[in-house]
Amino acid sequence: MITAQQFQAELNLIISNAIREDVGDGDHSSLACIPSSAQGSAKLLVKDSGIIAGVAFAKMVFNYVDSNLKVATFIQDGTEVKYGDVVFHVHGSTQSILKAERLVLNSMQRMSAIATKTKSYVKLIEGTGVKILDTRKTTPNFRACEKWAVKIGGGENHRFALYDMIMLKDNHNDFAGGITASIVKTKQYLKEKNKDLKIIVEARNISEVQEILVAGGVYRILLDNFDFETTKKAVEIIGNQCLTESSGNINEETIREYALCGVNFISSGALTHSVYNMDLSLKAI
Repeated sequence: MITAQQFQAELNLIISNAIREDVGDGDHSSLACIPSSAQGSAKLLVKDSGIIAGVAFAKMVFNYVDSNLKVATFIQDGTEVKYGDVVFHVHGSTQSILKAERLVLNSMQRMSAIATKTKSYVKLIEGTGVKILDTRKTTPNFRACEKWAVKIGGGENHRFALYDMIMLKDNHNDFAGGITASIVKTKQYLKEKNKDLKIIVEARNISEVQEILVAGGVYRILLDNFDFETTKKAVEIIGNQCLTESSGNINEETIREYALCGVNFISSGALTHSVYNMDLSLKAI
């Protein structure tokens, strides 16, 4: 994964670009009718139920817009919330609160939805020792927040992007001339570039699992769209030679059964690409 410094840089970029996009040359609605000296307060009101996420990010947004804004937090990230809960109060320049409002709400609503879905998956496989992973199926230019939300919900982050881990999927292997060729070329590339990146290789069947193991040097094998029995067989064949990951159309009905097959990880794009935003609002008080 990327460093904490890189991750913070991504968050800073999200905030600066989102404010640029939303505010432009000024929030003219507020500028037109609210004095620059006006002070006010607002509360973040929950109008739904689930896991709240994005509180810390909201504070970053408020600080970026106006470092004089003060936030009093009552509910922390990762906490289960219900309709009527108040997560925080923000106080300071009314114009600044209104300028930050939409970015705070849009971000927290989506992050909370992702954290809520992740938590539901984590609960479904409780006691199995399997970890839930996200994927790169994220919203462009908002990935850092979405992966943060997965962590808040109890999941783990897969690679952050294309640059921090090697992942040889079916297209890579086919274009490279097969799995063995793909792995051999990758190991040579990493040696030449002096890069220390973990290698994950996707397998579509037991034969490909065996080919990957023969090639060696792989951190994890991704068992893509395997059924339960084939997954169990693959896990038995792999043993302790490397880690295992199940992926591909796994849902609430099947996730525990896959976890019981003995894999180390289950990855799901649905954590980030198939969620409904939590209903939140920022109300003047």
